[in-house]
Amino acid sequence: MKYLTHFRTAFLLILISCVQILEPNQCSAEETLWKAGSASVVITPEENLWMAGYGGRTEPANGKIHDLWLKVLVIEASDGHRGVIVSTDTLGIPQTIYNNTCAALKEKFNLERSQIMLNSSHTHCGPVLRGALHDIYPLKENHLKQIAKYSDQLEQKLVNAVETAIKNLEPSTLWSGQGFTSFAVNRRNNKEAEVPKIRLANELKGPVDHSVPILAVKDKDGKLKTIVFGYACHNTTVGIQQWCGDYAGFAQYDLEAMFPGVTAMFYIGCGADQNPIPRRTLELAKSYGSRLAHAVADTVRLPLVELDPELKTSIEIFDVKLGQVPTKEELETLAAGNPNNYRVRWGTRLLKQLNSGKPFITSYPFPVEVWRLGKKQLWITIGGEVVVDYALAMKKDYGPDTWIAGYSNDVMAYTPSVRVLKEGGYEGATSMAVYGMPAYRWHEEIEDKIVESARRQVKKVRNGK
Repeated sequence: MKYLTHFRTAFLLILISCVQILEPNQCSAEETLWKAGSASVVITPEENLWMAGYGGRTEPANGKIHDLWLKVLVIEASDGHRGVIVSTDTLGIPQTIYNNTCAALKEKFNLERSQIMLNSSHTHCGPVLRGALHDIYPLKENHLKQIAKYSDQLEQKLVNAVETAIKNLEPSTLWSGQGFTSFAVNRRNNKEAEVPKIRLANELKGPVDHSVPILAVKDKDGKLKTIVFGYACHNTTVGIQQWCGDYAGFAQYDLEAMFPGVTAMFYIGCGADQNPIPRRTLELAKSYGSRLAHAVADTVRLPLVELDPELKTSIEIFDVKLGQVPTKEELETLAAGNPNNYRVRWGTRLLKQLNSGKPFITSYPFPVEVWRLGKKQLWITIGGEVVVDYALAMKKDYGPDTWIAGYSNDVMAYTPSVRVLKEGGYEGATSMAVYGMPAYRWHEEIEDKIVESARRQVKKVRNGK
């Protein structure tokens, strides 16, 4: 009888173990999911600051079409590793804001730079920020104080939004998809006035990327919570003096109306040589936004690819040499010109620096970041205003579903390929002055350095590091 009792006890223990394996409790089930949380905050300036983007502006903003937003998505893999995705209705996050934000997030949440992905929508109806584009406009001391004050507030809002998103973390699933829309046109290869006619004839020229990459977040019950989506096109549909997110802003508003309660976040791809054409009207901005929103919505409503709760993150910040530097004689000639011209202001500032004995920088710390979500999904981000060549080349190397974002982390200048550098034009040869760089162009090493960095990091994250 004693042996029978022992046998029954052992049998019951085995049975209980089997039940626990076959019917895991809720806690263990949630441990196999992602966690995700989002937050949104209005960043519309309260004062009429100068607007970033167009060099021909002669006065600050005078109102708004709609609010500008900063949005955050925090994702956490099953091993606890977190990634922070930030979208902003700004022209570009400059180095000072990137560095300050990363330092604050490290101190407060122990987040490394590799876990932080800042993106700018590149709207040309957003504010000038600290340390960027100051030569373009006739900024007075009071303007600079306004810009510094707003930039400080933006940094604090970003850190606070990350904190809110972390507090909102909940068991979730992540999904990937890819849509399509075609309003972007290669502006280097097609004359804007001729585009409607050329488009009808199906004879548009130059490389483009019409993909719409999508990251969808759902809660554990399958309810859609957040959509992150991208497109490779300048946000230059309008040039008004009112705050506006341009087509990307309208797309986010449209998606949040289509999916009540959902946070919609836009990031711009490698669209530095792509424009929405035709343009120049608010109606077109709304139309392009609607087209992009419907491309996202149509994709989200179809079956998506679920991503396993794995996240690997990597970043490299490496020096890229600057190219040809203006001579003292060239700067003196520039400085003698009309002070209402931004290139004259650029040349005057550089000449003053040269005469003071302070040397120009000869290289710049350039960021490239690579994430792997799930088993396969790659997300590569590149600093600066990145031309489409990089996206097309990296998709060829790593697969057509690879996500490539430009305008990420630090927007310090245009990021041309060697092809564009050699061809010249605005993106390759003259745009450095817009950003205040003390050179006419980048050194031709830029493409190899970016490509090699991405290759090293893709190998690293694919190996599980």
